[in-house]
Amino acid sequence: MALSTRHPGQPLRVLIASDTFPPDINGAARFTERLAGGLVRNGNDVHVLAPAYSNKWGTFTEVHDGVEMTVHRLRSRRLIIHKTLRFVWPLTLKKHVDKILNDVEPDAIHSQSHMVLGRVLAKSGKERGVRLIATNHLMPENLLKYLHLPQFLERRVKAKLWKDTGKVLAKFDHVTTPTRRAAELLEQAAGIQNVLSISCGIDATKFANPTRTTNKPFRVLFLGRLDWEKHIHNLIRAVAKLPKEIDFQVEIAGDGSQRKYLGDLAQELGVADRVQFLGHVTEAELPLAYERATVFAMPSIAELQSIATMEAMASGRPVIAANAMALPHLVHHGDNGYLFEPDDVDDFSACLLKLATADQKELDRLSENSIHLIQSHDIKRTLAIFEGLYRGDQDARQQSDDNLEEYSRPIGRLSLAVRRAERRMRRQALIALGRISDEIKEGIDEIRSDVAKTAKKVDRQVRKGVKKTVSKAKKTIKRREQ
Repeated sequence: MALSTRHPGQPLRVLIASDTFPPDINGAARFTERLAGGLVRNGNDVHVLAPAYSNKWGTFTEVHDGVEMTVHRLRSRRLIIHKTLRFVWPLTLKKHVDKILNDVEPDAIHSQSHMVLGRVLAKSGKERGVRLIATNHLMPENLLKYLHLPQFLERRVKAKLWKDTGKVLAKFDHVTTPTRRAAELLEQAAGIQNVLSISCGIDATKFANPTRTTNKPFRVLFLGRLDWEKHIHNLIRAVAKLPKEIDFQVEIAGDGSQRKYLGDLAQELGVADRVQFLGHVTEAELPLAYERATVFAMPSIAELQSIATMEAMASGRPVIAANAMALPHLVHHGDNGYLFEPDDVDDFSACLLKLATADQKELDRLSENSIHLIQSHDIKRTLAIFEGLYRGDQDARQQSDDNLEEYSRPIGRLSLAVRRAERRMRRQALIALGRISDEIKEGIDEIRSDVAKTAKKVDRQVRKGVKKTVSKAKKTIKRREQ
C-alpha cells in the first residue's frame, strides 16, 4: 500500500507511541511530551499511546506541555525490576492497537521505544500503509543492571538485545536518534543503516535568565533519574574530595532506585549536610534550579543526548560531564565546561575545583559558550524536521543544526561578528524578560490603583449614607420632643 503524502502547511494526524510518558520522569518521556505539545501548537491533531498509571485506562483528553491532547492509556503493570516504569501486557496489545489505529487513521506513527509498543505498531502500521518513524532512546546496557545477570552472561544477552533492536527498527521507514554519536552506535551495534541524527531540542527561551553565573557560593546541580547508569555516586565522591576551604552545596533533583544508597554514601563521606535531595522538581521550579546553580554536573555513562544538560546550557550554566557516549557532543572541553574520564573521581573533582576557583571573567566566558552551543538545538527546528518526515517530504532537511560542521569548531575560532550577534540576541531575550516583568508590575500597579479608587468611592458613599441616616435620626428625635 502506498504511503500518503501531505503538503507543507496541511495539518497532520500523528500517533506518538511510547512505553514511558508523564507522569514518568526521564529523557524519553520528557521528549515525547514536548514533541507532542509542539506538534499540537503547530495545529496538528496529536494522539499519544502510552501505559495507564491506574485502573483507569481508555482514551482521555490530558494536558501536557501546557496544551490539551488525546492520550490513549493502555492497561499496564509495574515492572518488578524498576521502581517507576510500567509495561503493557503484550498478548492482547495488537487487538487494542488495531482498534485505535482504525479510529484515529493517522498519517504517521512515531514510536519512541521498540521494546513493546513499537514492536506491535511496526506490524500494524505496515498492514495499513501508514508512514512509520522510530526514535531510539534506549541502550540495552541500561537494562542489564536491573536484570542482575551473572557477568559471563551479560555480553551474550547484550548482543541479543542489540540484535533484537535492529530487527524491530528495520521495519520502520525512518530511524532517528538524538545525536550523531548515538546514530553511529545504533548503526554498528544493531546493524541499522542511514540513521538520522535529530536533536531532542528544547525551547531555550524558557530557561533564559538575567542572573550571572557565580561560584559564591559554589553550587552544583544534578537533575535526572537516580539510577545506577547515571553514576551520581561519583558526584558525591568528587565533591567530598574538594579542599575543605571550598564552600560548596550540591542539589540532586529527581528520584529513583538509588535514592537511599546516595543518601547513605553522603553520610558516610561526611558531606550529608552539603548534599540536598530535592525530589521531583515541577516545571515552574525547574528554571529556578538551573538559575541558582554554578555548574550542572552529568556523570552518566549512558546518555544518547541529555535534555537536562541542554536546559542547563540554555540557562547559561557551564557543564561538567563524563567523557562518555553523546555528552561530548554537548560539552566541548574548555569551551562551555569540562569533560572527565568516566569513573575517574579525582579527574571529576579537579574539574569541579577549576570552576569553584574560577574568576568572574572565566565564568562569564563558559556561560556565553553554553548559550552559543544550545542555539543549534532549537525545538522549532526539531519539530519542522519531524513534520517533514511525517509528510514524506524528501526535500526537507532531515538532520538538526548540531550536525553542521561549525557546531564542532572550537569556540575561540568563531568570528567576532558571530559572537557579537549572539550577545545581541541574548541581550534582546533578557530585555524581553525585563519588559514582561515590567508589564506584570504595571498591571499590578493598575489593579492596586483601581482598588484604591474603588475603596475611596465606597468609603465616600458609606460616609454620605451614614450622615443622611444620622440627620434623619436627629430630626425624628426633635419632632418627638416637641
